[in-house]
Amino acid sequence: MLAATDLPGKITFPRRLVLTIAAALVAGAAAGALLVSGVQATGHLVSQKGRAFQPGSVAIQRGETLVIVNDDSDLLHHLYIESDTFSFDSGDQAPGSRTAVTFPQAGTFQVLCGIHPKMKLNVKVN
Repeated sequence: MLAATDLPGKITFPRRLVLTIAAALVAGAAAGALLVSGVQATGHLVSQKGRAFQPGSVAIQRGETLVIVNDDSDLLHHLYIESDTFSFDSGDQAPGSRTAVTFPQAGTFQVLCGIHPKMKLNVKVN
């Protein structure tokens, strides 16, 4: 419960509430750091910027993950993969969004953008 002090316009919070909020903020920051470090440790980052994938080709191991980031500030993208052994569709990707794609099969795959047909990412999975 909030309690006003003697000073006009100043509000104090019970110590228990302040400690609970602080603990929640610390736990949230730690969880976010683990998530980011986990993506960096196990995923390969690919950028979508200027209607192009950067880099334009990657080689990964079977079971590894590509994290594809829409780095265009004002463009939607829409990833998809169609092959005999593996298919994927991201749906529309808003600017700033990240999409993780794990490749369970070995082979060569082409990641395309359903909105920008000239965008192509070649993925070699060993």
